[in-house]
Parts: sequence; structure tokens; C-alpha cells
Amino acid sequence: MPIYIDSSGALHHDQEHNFALTCPHCEVLAHLTPVSVPDYATLVAYKPSHVGIVYRCDACNAPLFLKYPVKLYTGSRVELGSNFQELERAREKFSFTHLPEEAEALFREALACLSAGCYNAFGSLCRRTAQAVFADLGENGKLKLFDQLVEVREMAELDQDAFNVVRKVLFATDAEPRPNMPQLDAATAGVLVEVLKDLLYQSYVRKGRLQQAMAMRRYFAEEGRGKVTPLSKATS
Repeated sequence: MPIYIDSSGALHHDQEHNFALTCPHCEVLAHLTPVSVPDYATLVAYKPSHVGIVYRCDACNAPLFLKYPVKLYTGSRVELGSNFQELERAREKFSFTHLPEEAEALFREALACLSAGCYNAFGSLCRRTAQAVFADLGENGKLKLFDQLVEVREMAELDQDAFNVVRKVLFATDAEPRPNMPQLDAATAGVLVEVLKDLLYQSYVRKGRLQQAMAMRRYFAEEGRGKVTPLSKATS
């Protein structure tokens, strides 16, 4: 059953009771309720190629705006495509604590571009993030990261096309006048962000957290030894 607006201005959706998205405001996967649907007569009069519908997040009551393509105008309804566009997205989360300053700044901007749906800008900033990481880790570090990328490919069962996109974005050289940067869409950007998150986590976050945990263990062990009264002194 298609998504459509009928002549009375009511929105019909076959997945209406199960329609849920991650809210960009409260970051909860919540059901969405339509609260503002375009006027049917106005749509028929002007016949726009896209329409916007305002929903309410059932978790926090914040408004969410989705843009739908129009498939067909008929005498009694306006049929909409199912591939809607979210004009606001929940921000991607990542622990930046242990990243080098330059890599952190670039990856923060990359995630902001992804949340805004600017996929090619996101890809460019991912490449700059990777270059900052390579400069920090050196050539051996770059080779290790490529080996990690191959492992990610096997674990996540990436197909050849997705792997080639990630490899070109992160590891291709910028020596040419026009660098070979693939064009990204929502799907390929989603693969790229998860791969880069994993590479950064393995290179910095995991190492930093492990070193921090070990340092705390040593600290408490040394504190404990300092508080124990030697047996010879206690019995003298």
C-alpha cells in the first residue's frame, strides 16, 4: 500500500503504527506521529515535486521534518515515494578523548557534515582525517591501518564495491591534480563512517583506555602496598 495524502488532507501510511526513527533531539529510537500535512488543494494546484511533513517524536514531543518525493497526482490523492529525506539527523557519537588534536578536529567536522547529509564533504573530511592519522602514526602505522581495513572487510563482509570506496577515500593519494574521490551517497557514507570509527578506535581509543586502566591499576597497587604494615614492625 503506497503512502498518500487523500482529498481530505489525511496522511495514509501502511507502516504508520511502526514508523520510527532516531530523534535528532533526544536521540531515542521513537515512533513518529504526523502533526502537519500539506493541504491537498494546494498540492494539486501547484504540483510540487516534493512535499514536507512535520512529525512529532513520541519520546520528547520535538518536531521532525521529513521531505518526500511525489510519485503521482490523481483525482483523489497525492501518492508519495517511500524514500524520504530527514532534514535533521541525530549526531553520530564517538569518543574523541584519545585522538590527536588535528584528527579530532577534522573528524568532528566530518561527522557534522554526515549529520547534515553533505556526503561528499563528509568523504573529503574523512580523507583529511586519515591523512592526519597517517602523519601521526608514520608509514608503518599507515600499513597497519590498511591491514586493519582488510580485517574489517572480512568481519563486516563488505562487498567489493563498498571496500573500493572506503579504500579510495582513506588511502588514495592526493598527488594528482584532481584526486580520485568517489561520489558518496547515504549508504556508502554509512559504511565509511563505521569503518573509520573502527580504525580510529583501534589506533587511539582502545590503546588510550587500556593504558589509562593499567596506570590506575598500578596506582592502586602501589597505594595498597604503602598502607600495609610490615609484619616485623607490627610484632616488635
